[in-house]
Amino acid sequence: MAEIVSLRQARKQKARADKERIAEQNRALHGRSKAEKARDVEAARKSQDFVEGHRRERPAGDGDA
Repeated sequence: MAEIVSLRQARKQKARADKERIAEQNRALHGRSKAEKARDVEAARKSQDFVEGHRRERPAGDGDA
């Protein structure tokens, strides 16, 4: 026979799991030191500069005219 499941308890358990998943993401995002955040910002800037430097055509309005 099938196991009887309380839907109320199942919903509460799912809500707890969702909250824990969101909390884990927030800990990873906000639980970093200032140096780690600065390092990530610098890496993103370097990556963007690299891509921009290898474009064939410059976007209009760049001010390099």
